[in-house]
Amino acid sequence: MFDDYDLICVLGPTASGKTRYAVKLAYDIGAEIISADSRQVYRNMNIGTGKDLCDYVFEGKSIPYHLIDIVDAGTKYNIFEYQKDFEAAYRNIILRGKKAILCGGSGLYIEAATCGYSLPEVPPDIELRSELEKIDDNELIARLALLKGLHNTTDYDTHKRLIRALEIAIYQQEHPTENSMFLPKKTKYIGISVTREERIARIDRRLDERLKEGMIDEVRKLLEKGVKAEDLIYYGLEYKYVTMYISGQLTYDEMVRQLATAIHQFSKRQMTWFRGMERRGIEIEWIEI
Repeated sequence: MFDDYDLICVLGPTASGKTRYAVKLAYDIGAEIISADSRQVYRNMNIGTGKDLCDYVFEGKSIPYHLIDIVDAGTKYNIFEYQKDFEAAYRNIILRGKKAILCGGSGLYIEAATCGYSLPEVPPDIELRSELEKIDDNELIARLALLKGLHNTTDYDTHKRLIRALEIAIYQQEHPTENSMFLPKKTKYIGISVTREERIARIDRRLDERLKEGMIDEVRKLLEKGVKAEDLIYYGLEYKYVTMYISGQLTYDEMVRQLATAIHQFSKRQMTWFRGMERRGIEIEWIEI
């Protein structure tokens, strides 16, 4: 079934069950998993990112995984680094005669890995950032929409991440690049489908579980270890809102309510990205589990 493909990609919105599906598939065909999650790359960010490493065990067998826990929390890991790290992990797997399964919900990371895009390493532009800091999110999004390229707002749910996305888009427009050294992969895309109602229920249930598992303590420990609050807010979603609660900017109830809303919106944007992939000619086989 998969012999004609270089890579298998299991994608889906948050709380869809894509990791469980990918792990079982890896067990069945003897494959290894490469993560396409923009936050699971960070060490000690476990509960908030849903980094359940016990999920990578099926029928008592550990399934090898890659690109999880590879950089320290507080750093700014970017799409350029991810593309290089993905290519290294992918080549390592296939050179050992194994199949690779790319699994995640970050559409930007998935396309960077599978489509061979040219992604130049974009240096920070302090002057431009200072100018963009004064602009609200809606205008930043409008400016970003006018520029062609990979970037849209799917993975940028904070002001700083929007600024970085626009900084990259502007740089790419002003510095034309040659073709990427990374070739596109012949990829089998499998999308994990779940109804809107079920997705909402799963997100709410999972958020409640993560809070009970100690997500607030996890964020507090990161702050105590010296990770800056602004860096955690930069990561968005759980780390943004829990940090705002710990720092007194939100009450507990406000944090829970706003975080739940943000996760639902993020899930919707993920699906918008995947539908956009289909409009661009990428065939995704959607399945229900």
